Formats: sequence, C-alpha cells, structure tokens
Amino acid sequence: MAAPKKRRTIEVNRCRRRNPANLIPIKTNIVPCPECGHLKLKHVLCGFCYERVRRETALIRGQIQAMEEKPFNSPHVETVVLYENEKPSEVDEGKRIVETKRKRPSWFTQY
Repeated sequence: MAAPKKRRTIEVNRCRRRNPANLIPIKTNIVPCPECGHLKLKHVLCGFCYERVRRETALIRGQIQAMEEKPFNSPHVETVVLYENEKPSEVDEGKRIVETKRKRPSWFTQY
C-alpha cells in the first residue's frame, strides 16, 4: 500500500483545489427572455414561459375533455382554439373548435 511520506501543506492543498482547470467554466450564453425578462440559456425555452404555456395547455385540454365527455386522447382532427372576440375562418372548417372566454395571451399567436 502506498502511503505519503510527508504531509501536504495548506498552500499545496489550496493550489490543487483552486486550479483553474478544476473550476466550473463561466457561462457566456445566458440572455434575458424576450417575453418575460427572466434569465435563460440562449438555446433553451425560458422556465417561467414554459410554465405559462403548460398551464394554458392544461386548460385547453380540460375544455376538450369536457366537450367530448371522455378522457383526452390524441385527436384525429386538428384543433383550433378561439379566444374571446374571435371567429372561425373558412380554413377552420372540419376542425375541432374550442372556444374560451379569456383574452388570448400575447405569446399564443392565432396562426
């Protein structure tokens, strides 16, 4: 078994631990989210915006489930979500239309 002949000094230990090769690299790809202003990675969806999208999607799925009176499964037809003061267009014929009485969120575009 190998054993050290001399004790390592505090200075040597600190130099070994604080070696620049062992430090965590500084991230330079952090930018503010254009929608909410929270910091996020450049190529990743903002966590706060993702939570808002998840909540809105859960509300829409709940409405579809209430309309069909059965558990929500993957639809066989395309779904169009209409918020207040919106009317279906000719393109929306034959699609499932979900109407809500809320104002359309700024990040949720119609087309």
